[in-house]
Amino acid sequence: MADTQFRIEHDSMGELQVPAEALWGASTQRAVDNFPVSGRPMPRGFIRALGLVKAAAAECNAGFGLLPKGVAASIRKAANAVAAGEHDAHFPVDIYQTGSGTSSNMNANEVIATLATRAGKKAVHPNDHVNLGQSSNDVVPTALRVSAQLAVVEELLPAIRHLRRSIDRTGGRLGKVVKTGRTHLMDAMPLTFAQEFGAWSAQLASAQGRLEDALKRLRRLPIGGTAIGTGINAHPGFGKAMAKALSAATGTRFEAAADRFEGIASQDDAVELSGQLNALAVALTKIANDLRWMGSGPLAGLGEVELPALQPGSSIMPGKVNPVIPEATLMACAQVMGHHVAITIAGQGGNFQLNTGLPLIAANLLDSIRLLSSVSRLLADRVIVGLKVRRDAVEAVLARNPILVTALNPVIGYEKAAAIARQAYREGRPVLEVAVEATGMPEEKLRALLDPLALTRGGIQSAG
Repeated sequence: MADTQFRIEHDSMGELQVPAEALWGASTQRAVDNFPVSGRPMPRGFIRALGLVKAAAAECNAGFGLLPKGVAASIRKAANAVAAGEHDAHFPVDIYQTGSGTSSNMNANEVIATLATRAGKKAVHPNDHVNLGQSSNDVVPTALRVSAQLAVVEELLPAIRHLRRSIDRTGGRLGKVVKTGRTHLMDAMPLTFAQEFGAWSAQLASAQGRLEDALKRLRRLPIGGTAIGTGINAHPGFGKAMAKALSAATGTRFEAAADRFEGIASQDDAVELSGQLNALAVALTKIANDLRWMGSGPLAGLGEVELPALQPGSSIMPGKVNPVIPEATLMACAQVMGHHVAITIAGQGGNFQLNTGLPLIAANLLDSIRLLSSVSRLLADRVIVGLKVRRDAVEAVLARNPILVTALNPVIGYEKAAAIARQAYREGRPVLEVAVEATGMPEEKLRALLDPLALTRGGIQSAG
């Protein structure tokens, strides 16, 4: 490659070549050269957060009289452009870099300084101006928290609510459709589809509540702690001012950490959030697997429901249709569970005053949030809304369900009820028919005792 395609930049370690069109400088170039690991740069949400942090820092430092207003305005304009995604191509640093994320912080400092210098009347320095009152050690864990909270608030929580509404609506129109319940994958007492779907909705409501609770701790920002938490080289009011500025810029609540040492050395709140994402992945896995089982067959499986046909299911078997969205959900959830293991291990890397797994924690959190948000909406829009119950199949199985005799326990006792269940199963006959023969009770009374819909309401049937 010809020398004219490069320019010479320098940092405290000396000079090196940087691509001529690159907005970054020497520090970023060293990271590009040092970390050719995955080919995956830090995610968009994290770059957005870095831009927001740098814009807020310029605003706060100007307010404290530490940064000329003209320079601050140029920095804010450039940083907001970075936050908006206008310069993502100039953030090439790999996820697997220095554990403090210093390379990503300097990448932001250099890009913003270049843009601000071009737009303003004065030269803007990446360290002295853009990074004023900051350290990578408080900027990166702050950007981690800002990006994760925004992703949860803007993407994940709305997706969960959307899925819950879809489940509730579909369950509501199936409130009187009774099906065979299953425990251990074996026949159990009946329930309505509304009750089954209601359990899914309740799972998601619990997951939503846990996520919202985790945000109470995630929103505490360690910015202002600078290198290790003492706040050296930062205005004493910088942390509180930054939390206020970021809250105003994003429309979501952030707070200054009461103990900035904790927020720099420990990432327990990020691990906690990851744990709640892991729990949501467990809930979505249960829902996806239930849907797969319910739609299995349709002839040789349960065949209770018909899921929307979205694409041909086989390159060799004509007419085959598979539950592709639940399967995609299962894979996404498996990845989230793997991310949680990695985040847990990275969270252990807080030796003394600094955690050194920050880029991995940030990247995995954001990927988990994106995956769960996406599959939640796919389940809602491409599965739940178009799901149809195969009533004939459901009712035929329900009539032969020997477990219905459970309702007769208070009347004839467990052992006689068990004998009726075994005979009905052995002979493939409806429970009602066998119960009439075995008990001598009036069919009308037995029909009332064994009414599947009545059984879904609980209580003691013989008591009326």
